[in-house]
Amino acid sequence: MKKQDCYYLGKIVSKFSFKGEILLKLDIDDTPSLKFTTLFIEIDKILVPHLISKISLHKSSLLKIKFEGIDDENSANKILKKETFLPLKDLPVLKGNKFYYHEIVGFKAIDEQFGEIGIIEGVNDQTSQIIILVKGIEGKEIMIPLVDNFLIKLNRFEKEIIFNLPEGLINL
Repeated sequence: MKKQDCYYLGKIVSKFSFKGEILLKLDIDDTPSLKFTTLFIEIDKILVPHLISKISLHKSSLLKIKFEGIDDENSANKILKKETFLPLKDLPVLKGNKFYYHEIVGFKAIDEQFGEIGIIEGVNDQTSQIIILVKGIEGKEIMIPLVDNFLIKLNRFEKEIIFNLPEGLINL
């Protein structure tokens, strides 16, 4: 499995028991369905599949997981602080104006008044305000704050997002 075919689930933060159970801190908005049976752990820059024998929600943002073959503290220590991933194909399909950040890369960004702004190159979610990064028609980078009131329509078929942006935002 390649990293670009996966999404980041969270990080293994601690051991839970002397029997090899671990706690995984989720880094996603919604708690995932606990129906997955394999989790990919990044070890030495390679995603290694690990079969899950038991999984449960522990508090609001932690998963308690028991992997097959990890039966003691020593084995669990080897995966501590490692990042975990799940395949993109397993993400639930979103409808309407809801989307995954990776899904809109390559979409046209269009403003109702201004017209075509450019092509979405990425989303910066590392700041307090999520920003959509657009390569403008003239090659200039344009940053659009992801605000529900600005987003008018997401058209997956046409690969377009239509905004109603405040006057002057595009020219900043």
